[in-house]
Amino acid sequence: MLHRSDNRVVLTLDAGGTKFSFSAMARGEIIAGPLELPAEAKNLERCLKTIVEGFAEMRQSAGGKIDAISFAFPGPSYYEEGIIGDLGNLPAFRGGIPLGPLLSEKFAVPVFINNDGDLFALGEALGGFLPQLNHELEIAGSTKRYRNLIGLTLGTGFGGGIVHNGRLFSGDNSAAGEVWLLRNPKYPHTFAEESLSIRALQRVYRAAAGDPRELSAKQISLIAREAAPGESGAARAAFAELGSVLGECIANIVTIIDAPVVIGGGLSNSYDLFAPAMMQALDNNFTRFDETSRVARLEMAVFNVEDATQREKFLRGQMKEAILPASSTRVRYDAMKRSGIGVSRLGTSRAAALGAYVFALEKLGNPA
Repeated sequence: MLHRSDNRVVLTLDAGGTKFSFSAMARGEIIAGPLELPAEAKNLERCLKTIVEGFAEMRQSAGGKIDAISFAFPGPSYYEEGIIGDLGNLPAFRGGIPLGPLLSEKFAVPVFINNDGDLFALGEALGGFLPQLNHELEIAGSTKRYRNLIGLTLGTGFGGGIVHNGRLFSGDNSAAGEVWLLRNPKYPHTFAEESLSIRALQRVYRAAAGDPRELSAKQISLIAREAAPGESGAARAAFAELGSVLGECIANIVTIIDAPVVIGGGLSNSYDLFAPAMMQALDNNFTRFDETSRVARLEMAVFNVEDATQREKFLRGQMKEAILPASSTRVRYDAMKRSGIGVSRLGTSRAAALGAYVFALEKLGNPA
């Protein structure tokens, strides 16, 4: 890929609700960082100071000369204008803060901001999950190849991004992939993120276990694995509820987009705990009003590629040959419509950094 030979230096940031991860990239690789700093989510002055100091340190670590700043920030925001909107996870920015123009003036380089879910998806599409999936299909002898990708992040919130033919699909309002606002299938009066986030996992575990402790997602996962004291059944039930809601949301997304799905974010470390319920939701059926027959939830089969048995079926597909009428010519094709779901191959922050880097290069155009 062209970005692998591009020497321009781009500073990146993956901005989460609790921490900021800064890096410097060139030739498609991280050349400095990552540097992690607390987000200071509720104090605008301290948060802006953290951002400026983080980029300044990365510029120095990268040799002093940079060509652009490009980074991931949660929405809703006006990304093209560089204005951060009213964020639930970073309340310091409420009211609209022109972060892009501020940084462009401070560092004297172009500044590009995009949605964190979008840039995660782009990074995995160009250098992570998608190319690995296609490589494994090639090795398996399948003719199937994927050109699109849906990226989902599970952590402080629920984020998403869509990549089509190697390019981000952002929509006319930079609002494509805002999956957090899907209707919550378990609690229809609210939105998906209320069941697909760390706070949701904590809420469900506390209610089921009668445990008032403020536990982290990692602690709840350890309890679910019976590796820490607590109510293991309640912890497993919390992950199962998350997986069930996630599966229904993915079914809606895949129905429209028709692409493989890669999952990142802090909760992806517990993928094995919520994947069974997620896959069960995807493998469900509809019933007709007359109840004479059932209809599959999805047009295509969906496989958990992290499971060895399912991955083998996914890679094998269903190869067939069709013979042209009045001819001996045979056309070989894969007759299985299918999609795959798995976890980030690069890690969420690194994928977002790669996505931000490539996005910046596209905006800068070819070097002189």
